[in-house]
Amino acid sequence: MQQARIGLIGLGTMGAALALNIADNGFPIAVWNRTTEVTRRFADAAGDLATRIVPTESLQDLVAAIARPRAIILMVPAGQAVDDQLQALAPLLEADDLVIDAGNADFHDTNRRDAADLPFRFLGMGVSGGEEGARHGPAIMGGGRAEDWDRVAPVMTAIAARADDGTLCAARMGDAGAGHFVKMVHNGIEYADMQMIAEVYGLMRDGLALESQAISDIFARWNEGTLSSYLIEISAKVTAARDPLTGQPMPDVILDRAGQKGTGRWTAIEAQHLAAPIPVIEAAVMARNVSARLEERRAGQDRFGAAPGPVALDADALERALIAGKILCYAQGFTMIARASEGFGWTLDLPGIARVWRAGCIIRSAMLNDMADALAQDPGRNLVLAPFFADLIEASLPALRQVVSQGIAAGHALPALASGLTWFDMMRTARGTANLIQAQRDFFGAHGFDRLDGADRHHGPWGQSA
Repeated sequence: MQQARIGLIGLGTMGAALALNIADNGFPIAVWNRTTEVTRRFADAAGDLATRIVPTESLQDLVAAIARPRAIILMVPAGQAVDDQLQALAPLLEADDLVIDAGNADFHDTNRRDAADLPFRFLGMGVSGGEEGARHGPAIMGGGRAEDWDRVAPVMTAIAARADDGTLCAARMGDAGAGHFVKMVHNGIEYADMQMIAEVYGLMRDGLALESQAISDIFARWNEGTLSSYLIEISAKVTAARDPLTGQPMPDVILDRAGQKGTGRWTAIEAQHLAAPIPVIEAAVMARNVSARLEERRAGQDRFGAAPGPVALDADALERALIAGKILCYAQGFTMIARASEGFGWTLDLPGIARVWRAGCIIRSAMLNDMADALAQDPGRNLVLAPFFADLIEASLPALRQVVSQGIAAGHALPALASGLTWFDMMRTARGTANLIQAQRDFFGAHGFDRLDGADRHHGPWGQSA
């Protein structure tokens, strides 16, 4: 049996694609799947790459097939399955062997595993890009000890995506769960980006009564400009596609219920712990949850009225609104990462993260080049205040305001776009209305407040007359 450079456990869609990518880049890889037949089928279908793939039928065989010190990638479902696999590997591995969890793990679990007394070394690693990215070049976000990342970096950088300027989209983010945290926020932004695109799609379909092909043409045109991105590109493709069974536009035969694997929800929950407002992502998570409540939504339409009405908007206004919404969403995501960097002591490299996201991952877009530059100039500045993006928001904001106001007036649900606009209006208001909330808190709970004039009295007079 030839000695493999690295091993991989779990030959599902992502695991199989990642294994082929590793083999394709010249690294012999040993693979194992809980179902032996899956391993055999994978090896049989590997074609010319089969000479670099070592199929194994047991964990013992897998471990024996890998050159010391061993490195094994786990591509198994997040949660208990990872803990079970680590436990199964424990008696088979040596102290210098390295296990890499490359699934969509909760970063808290990665922190726990990193701190546990495992009899081998451990690395958490976020991998983004779906099946295509895993096969041809994903974005990779490592988390763990620097020496462990350095050991596998030759493999990870070889298989990772490259941006247009040749920069690798793979890097160590920081210690322990840092890589999985950054991947989690990536997925939260992904939820929000998809939701905003879907809201604009709904305005074109229901508010402007455009056919699916016309919508596709608009998305394709947008993909040539500021909004150039993977998600806009595939939106053009899916709206142009036809159902082979009925001949109808493909989106028209798909049930209006969006699935999710939990990473967006984790992002929203963690943002609350960090006191990092991310309303666009939270709105996107809420929208997916509402989409699943089909019977209630149908009952709501029966009781309160039919579909939303027409709007007097054009494609240019929708494009500018989406540009503004995208900037606001990403600004919130990067601010959350900055808060986590402070809170967890990770020293996360914000411009470096933006560069990793420029290719290979689902949220890759041309705009990330300018975001990386803006964050490099001043990592502590909110992205909306960076001159390039401030100018872009000023130019796009009237359209976002028009789209949200007209859409809501006509009965269109625009949770993500509206949340972004509301957040921006709060962020540009030096004196808001929280003074009344603080007065109320002092009235019923004597919580006190800070005064504008700096005087010493920090309670109101209401307690004297109660």
